[in-house]
Amino acid sequence: MEYKILAREGKAKRAEMKTVHGTIQTPVFMNVGTVAAIKGAVSTDDLRQIGTQVQLSNTYHLHVRPGDKLIKEFGGLHRFMNWDRPILTDSGGFQVFSLSSLRKIKEEGVYFSSHIDGRKIFMGPEESMQIQSNLGSTIAMAFDECPSSVASREYVQASVDRTTRWLKRCKEEMQRLNSLPDTVNREQLLFGINQGAVYDDIRIAHADTISELDLDGYAVGGLAVGETHEEMYRILDHVVPHLPLEKPTYLMGVGTPANILEAVDRGVDFFDCVYPSRNGRHGHVYTNHGKLNLFNAKYELDARPIEEGCQCPACRSYSRAYIRHLLKAKEMLGMRLCVLHNLYFYNTMMKEIRDAIEEHRYAEYKERKLSGMAAGETK
Repeated sequence: MEYKILAREGKAKRAEMKTVHGTIQTPVFMNVGTVAAIKGAVSTDDLRQIGTQVQLSNTYHLHVRPGDKLIKEFGGLHRFMNWDRPILTDSGGFQVFSLSSLRKIKEEGVYFSSHIDGRKIFMGPEESMQIQSNLGSTIAMAFDECPSSVASREYVQASVDRTTRWLKRCKEEMQRLNSLPDTVNREQLLFGINQGAVYDDIRIAHADTISELDLDGYAVGGLAVGETHEEMYRILDHVVPHLPLEKPTYLMGVGTPANILEAVDRGVDFFDCVYPSRNGRHGHVYTNHGKLNLFNAKYELDARPIEEGCQCPACRSYSRAYIRHLLKAKEMLGMRLCVLHNLYFYNTMMKEIRDAIEEHRYAEYKERKLSGMAAGETK
């Protein structure tokens, strides 16, 4: 892996990251395909067409169904889903948070009851690395616990200490797996995750500790889970300067276009979020002049595309009125077109961000973009 900063404006950085599956231009938004598919009937050919650089999938969900060993039989996740560009796999650590009623955390790892059929599952650092190795992703995330933003200081400190111990086990196991002759991707990269809820001092100390491990990249986790946007930005202000500048920085699970613009300004260059696909499936679409709800009656006779000038597959061919009709009729095509538009909007915004940083006009771009989107729903 080679990560090179090409330009900076303040803390914002424009970089490129060369991997075994291709070069990633950052800042980048990773399109979320939890179970190796983007919800909304979006194919990998679609992803290439709308400018997707990185696809993100989830370790826990693919382990449960169809099974990581089955995917290894196909030569890994890239071949299984016909995707020839980078893939990042989440570790399953977020499910420690999201499936809190179905798990028990111990030093060795986490005991789950499957959310599908109730069967018992154990996942620790070694198991998470083994699953991700079977998937053969470009970037594997370390196994961690994502504590609640309202957890007590004592709980968060104990959780972060355990996450550090787990990270060291992840690093050792990945080194072992990458040395095996039958490993799908022997160049698999490992990103560590900073945790600490909303406690600045715990976050900073943890960032300093994991930075010493010389990993391939570093993520800030445990945000966008209940804290305010102001708290998120404050934490980034404190934490990012304590992570290695010469390594990629990833803000997990974030977020809205405004969140991304603010985080780029604080030195973050990797993002992912389900918002564009989830909102698209409900008829909510992003534009440079605010978010539209295509279910609204005022679009019934609207012959315009979702956004004038947009080159996504939906805007090039269809009107707001037609897409609204599809949504009201519960036709899958309506959801698909909205998801494609939203992902195209995010991917295009990231290219605009990269260009703006290169040309040292990011501050102006950010102000204009935020002002336009805050104007409210387009008329």
